[in-house]
Order: sequence, then C-alpha cells, then structure tokens
Amino acid sequence: MPYTQAQISTEAHRLYGLLACVSKSKATKWTLQDCIEAAPYTLAINEHKKKQNAIILAHSYTTPDLVYGVADFRGDSYQLAQQARTCDAHTIVFAGVWFMAETAKILNPSKRVLIPAGRAGCTLADSMTAQDVQKLRTQHPGVPALCYINSSAEVKAQCDVCVTSGNVFDIAQKMPGEKLIFVPDLLMAQNIEIELKRRGTPKEIIASGGSCCVHDKYLPEHVESLRTKYPGIVVLAHPECAPEVCRLCDYVGSTKGMADYVAKSPAKLFGMLTEFGLVNRLEAEHPNKQFVWPFGICSYMKKNNLINTLGALLDPRADQIVEVDATVAASAQKSIEKMFELTK
Repeated sequence: MPYTQAQISTEAHRLYGLLACVSKSKATKWTLQDCIEAAPYTLAINEHKKKQNAIILAHSYTTPDLVYGVADFRGDSYQLAQQARTCDAHTIVFAGVWFMAETAKILNPSKRVLIPAGRAGCTLADSMTAQDVQKLRTQHPGVPALCYINSSAEVKAQCDVCVTSGNVFDIAQKMPGEKLIFVPDLLMAQNIEIELKRRGTPKEIIASGGSCCVHDKYLPEHVESLRTKYPGIVVLAHPECAPEVCRLCDYVGSTKGMADYVAKSPAKLFGMLTEFGLVNRLEAEHPNKQFVWPFGICSYMKKNNLINTLGALLDPRADQIVEVDATVAASAQKSIEKMFELTK
C-alpha cells in the first residue's frame, strides 16, 4: 500500500473527525493513532472498490472503521437488503454475516457478492434448518409460515414471507388466519404474540428455533439497574430481547427504529440494550447525546475488518465468495419479495 505520509495523515484526520466521539471499548474512545493505523487500509479499499466497480454494504453491528471508513451504505438488514436489490455495481462487498450476504445474492443474482468475514454465522440462522421448517409445516398444514431474515436461504425457501424486526409486527398482523408459524427467533415469537394481542388481532404463534446471542442476555435487572444509576434515562431494546425485558423499556424496535427514535427524541441520555455497533453509530451521529451500554458484542459481526475486506477485494478466498443454489434462491426470493410487497 504505497501511500505517502501526507495521504495517510489526511485520511487519518478524516477518520478521526468521524470517530473522535466513538467508543472503541467501554473504557476508551477511538484515537488519532487508531485512525493513523487504519488509514492505509481505508485508502486501499476505497481505491480498489472504485477500480472494480464495487460497493460496500456494512451492517451497523460491524466496526466503526468499516462503517465510516469504507462503507457506501450502512444500516440494518432491511435497509441493506433494499440496497442490494437495486445495486447496479458489478460487485457487492457485504460486511455482515453469511445470511445477509446470501440475501444480497438472492436479490441480485447477476452480481458478484463477497463477504469479508467468510461464512460468519448467526446463532439464530444456525438454529433452524429447512427440514425443521418442513416438519413444522407438516404438523400444522395450511398455517402461514414467516421466517425472520436472520435465517438461511434454505429456510427462507420453505416459508411464505420473510420479515425483519422493523416490519414483523405489521406483516404478522396482515397474515390470514388465527395461527402463524414463526422461525427461528423464540423470543421475538413471544413478542409478536404479545403485540398482536395488544393490537386486538391475536394469533397463536407456533415457534421454533433459537435466540440472538447478544439480545437474549439482557434481563429485567439490567433495565432496573440503568434506571437506578441514571434517573430519567430512556431505555431502548430490540425485539430479539425477552418480553419481560421489553415491557420495561421506553421503546422497542429494530436497529433502524432505535436510531430513528434517538434522532427524534429530545432526551439526552439513552440506555441501549443492543449490540455495541449501534451504540458506536449513535455516538458518531449524535455527539451531543450520551449512550449507556451494559454489554453485548456480536463476535460474528466483528469478524469483518479492514484487512479481510481488502483481501476480499484483491484476492477473495473461496469462503468469501457467496453462491446460492439456483432452485433454493428462486424460492427464497419469493418470500423476500413478498416482504417488500407487504411492507409498502
């Protein structure tokens, strides 16, 4: 990476201007030295993506040097799926986890899709197989099946509609009948049942799967502790958290939903029951507000870094190249497109 000291210094100061307010850990912020070390990589990545007609989509849970240093678009699963669907670049580099990169390939199959982290998993996506869904559908014939976007292509292919945390309640309410199959988030399934009852459209939710390795760790006492230590704090949670946690919070919503709530709220102090990456984004975008984050890092998301992003652009490993079986992709695309239709 033959960049001059002047180029590196200029790039480092650009990054530092974006990241000076951002936490690198619970105890430290990003420093100018951190940005100097990152600068040769961000320069090279931005140079090579232009040469290759590539765009980088970064999930909010990835690291700030990716999100603000090289990403062309940043957001949650739904936002990035929209970008992948309409992308006209030759190559999509998806800084996220495998099911997200799979979704990009399904929505835009003619594009080359790369994932820096390789086959980075997800405790939700890894908790459910296509055979599991087939079994549920055999046990409950005629019941509509919804799958959370945090699922494999094979699972999406077995379901009627894919949903995200931002549209799940509205889509579940629109589905016919008094029962729904929902996979693979057991805690979100409970929140769906509670929310539909609150809306006056109760349905029985038949659920199977697992839980998010970040959001399932939050407990009611964490909310209570935040309120005790920080009187007047506004507490936000993701619907992947347990219902007993969600009911104690001021707002429950998707990653985008939480970001929008913070942007509109006059409050200055927020407790964030979510992944550290969203806290980083909010710190960068709202330096006049304070965010308290008990814990929670997705090790899968953090497998994406500047080094393997550059490597994927220059010489991708086999596990960084995303391919989806054509038959599976065709069926999975129907469930994803149905989501876009029902979200309008």
